[in-house]
Order: sequence, then C-alpha cells, then structure tokens
Amino acid sequence: MKNFYLLAAAVFLSGITIAQNDKERIQQLCGCFDVTFHYAETFSHQPTYTFHDREFISGGTELSLPIEVSDHKVVIQHLLVINDTFIIKHWREEWLYENREIWKYKGNRWWVKETLPASEVQGKWTQTVWEVSDEPRYQGYSPFVPLDNKIIWQSTADAPLPRREYTTREDYNILRRTNRIVLNSNGYVHEQDNYKVQRAEDGTEQILVEERGLNTYTKLPEQACDAALEFWKKNETYWTTVRLIWNEIISQRSSLKLRFKVDGKQLHDYLNKLSYTSVKSQMTDDALQTSIRTEINKFIIEPTGEMADNR
Repeated sequence: MKNFYLLAAAVFLSGITIAQNDKERIQQLCGCFDVTFHYAETFSHQPTYTFHDREFISGGTELSLPIEVSDHKVVIQHLLVINDTFIIKHWREEWLYENREIWKYKGNRWWVKETLPASEVQGKWTQTVWEVSDEPRYQGYSPFVPLDNKIIWQSTADAPLPRREYTTREDYNILRRTNRIVLNSNGYVHEQDNYKVQRAEDGTEQILVEERGLNTYTKLPEQACDAALEFWKKNETYWTTVRLIWNEIISQRSSLKLRFKVDGKQLHDYLNKLSYTSVKSQMTDDALQTSIRTEINKFIIEPTGEMADNR
C-alpha cells in the first residue's frame, strides 16, 4: 500500500511539472510581434470548383497580452497596432489544462457543449479562440509535444468561416481547422491545414477545397507595442466586463446560436460603440453591465426543437 501512495504522489507531481512547463511554453505566445498571415487554397475535392483567393497575404504589428495567468489557465488578449493612435482589439485565446468541457461548432453559428472523459484530456491543454466581440469561435485540445528539437501543439476543430471570408463567401459553412503551433527562439509559427466544408441540415458534408495557412509571429522590441498597452489600460475594465458576462451566459447553457447581424451590424460594431459611449457618459457599473447584456442578447437566438433540448 505504501508503494501505491508513493506512485500516486509521483504521478501527481509529474502532472504538476508538465502543467508548469506547458504554461511557460504558452506564455511564449505573449509579447510584441511582427505578424504575417499567408493563406492559399491548394486542392479541390470538386471538379467544378472555382478557386477563390488562391493566395491571401496580410500582416502587421500585434501585442499578445497575458491578462489572466494561474496554474492551469492562461488568457491572452490580442491587440492590433495600426499606428501610435489607432489600436484595434483583436481576438482572444484562452488556455485551460485538462479541460473537459468543449463547445463544438455545428455550423450556421450554432455551438453545442460536450463533456469529455477525463482520460481524453489528461495532460492536454485546450485552446479556446474567441471573436473580437468575445463571442465563441472554436476549441481544440492537445498536449505540447517535443519533435525534431521543436515544441509543437496540434489540434483539429470545426469553426465558423474566417473573418477574411465570412462577408464574401456563402458556398461553405464550416472551416475544419488543423492548427499547429510551433514554438521557436524568436516567437512562433501558426501553421494550418484546413478543409472548407459545406454541411447540410441532415449532417451530410461536402469538402470543397483544402487550404494551407502559414502565420508567423516574430518578436519585436516591447516599445513597438507601447500604444497597444496604453489602449488596454484605458479599456481593460470595459472588456473584462464583456468577457465576464459572456462567461456567465455560456455557463448557463449547453447550446448557443447567434445571429450574424442585427440591423446590418455585427456584434463587435455594437460593443465597440458602447465602449466609447460608456467612457464619455461615465456609466455606473450596473448601467454598463445592463447595456452590454442588451447588446449581446440581441444576437442570441433562443432554441426551439432539437436546440431547445440542448440548451
């Protein structure tokens, strides 16, 4: 029996060490970066498919700011640096160790929560990616693996259309993303092997085309992102409130379906406008929370039928 307890203690301590080492790796995703985004459609599964944007290239300066860090959780807010006076709140990623709750994207802006067995996520980190409005996008989970003198995290998950296409494409409704994060000495590389999928109401799927993505994050001097840091100091309270309200909404549901636009505008349009007006009008905390909930609730589609059973 003594040997059993010693073994159990060793396994427990080993788990702590793995989690701590991985947390330090995740924190390497933080900092000021020169970012490039490069995508290309590579191969179509449909003989009549017409390629769109065979090559898409973009980039800029981005601050990846750790806004919450604990033993089993790291939250990183991304901020785009356009110039010293213009900063854009970008996407957010949240890392959780051995997380069992996964929101799976079903298509047409509908997510359903699933609970995974503990054995499925043992030693693994879940990356949750949130929109610029802090609404959900997708989740994937994987361990960090050493390979060829590199540290790699890789996962496949269904997601909505990427921002570069969701206002211009209607021929597919699922981006099946295989995300591969490769850490290096001067930043990291985010590789993607994606399928663009059209999923019908009955669940049948048609893969239209494959896509390759290569996003590079190269460290810059911290002062290159000073303007973004100042922006966040002024706006952190507002966006923290948005994040906490979203967390509360999601915790009370087992499914979520959202409208894409309300009166011709997306949710981030409403929340960004509210962030400016709340500062000017010096809203109280209660008034601010009420206003944020009002904007978010405009976009929530209450469930019916099968969705009602999964709420």
